[in-house]
Amino acid sequence: RVPELPAAETRRRGAARLRGARVADVRRPRGGRLRPSLLEPALPALRRRLRGARVTDVGRLGKRVVLAFDTGEHLVFEPRMTGLALVTEPPTAEHVRLRLVLEPAPDLVFWDRRGLGTLRLLDRPALDRVAGALGPDALDLDGPGLAARLAARRAPIKPALLDQAAVAGVGNIYACEALHAAGIAPTRPCAALDARAWDRLARELRRVLEDAIAAGGSTLGDGTYVAADLVPGSYQSRHGVYGREGLPCARCGPAAPVVRTVMAQRATFHCPRCQAR
Repeated sequence: RVPELPAAETRRRGAARLRGARVADVRRPRGGRLRPSLLEPALPALRRRLRGARVTDVGRLGKRVVLAFDTGEHLVFEPRMTGLALVTEPPTAEHVRLRLVLEPAPDLVFWDRRGLGTLRLLDRPALDRVAGALGPDALDLDGPGLAARLAARRAPIKPALLDQAAVAGVGNIYACEALHAAGIAPTRPCAALDARAWDRLARELRRVLEDAIAAGGSTLGDGTYVAADLVPGSYQSRHGVYGREGLPCARCGPAAPVVRTVMAQRATFHCPRCQAR
């Protein structure tokens, strides 16, 4: 699984306190047997370019957290599977991949159990290229906007929602939840949705995402997806279908247990009754 928009937005908000802080040092643990996370540029250049820089903003691009500096550069953290951007001490010391020593503020620690996350320091043109490869943020799309990105496709709506070049930020959990809330089958072709269905889906997608952000995201069994201060999310207790195979649909009850299928190599959960084609 990859962290989704609510997890990234929760961490962005948690790191917002770093605005105005100055980078005193950039450190990376030495030695160890762990796979190193990708740094661009390498540590000596990263330290040279960041020392003395001040954080001017903490933003988000889809599922990425972005620190802006008064030098005009931006540190982009892409967490991939298990990466965390923390403003508190991490769960384990051995999985710390990078530490920004900040003054007068808590350190910003990049922690990654599997080492698949990436950290890139980009100038404005390079950041614009990253942003240009993403679709509009899912929180910013209404029905016509969502239809403009997807309605011409013959592909099923569920995997289409996961295409970051079309809609930025939506992942497996919230695609399942939004489709369930909108009463749309995940297998339904995009081209088969009418204007009312697009309006309903866009409305429910924004609502689900906003509710998940307010709840700190969904912290599942492995406990990885937590806020910047390590506080777990609670939205998993409100899932209507995701992870609920065989359990009653939150809307239909025991008459319609949730079904799990696989679409585009991703687990997909839906209610065969209220999401009937």
